[in-house]
Amino acid sequence: MKIYLDACCFNRPFDDQRQNRIRLESEAIILIMERMHNKEWVTRPE
Repeated sequence: MKIYLDACCFNRPFDDQRQNRIRLESEAIILIMERMHNKEWVTRPE
């Protein structure tokens, strides 16, 4: 499975977290970055 992350997603954790959708998106991007950092998911440039 490929996951495309555009540059603006990396700022999501710094947005106002009071909205449920923004909070969920922030949690998702943090989880994705943690898995890439721990090498659970492989990253490679296209």
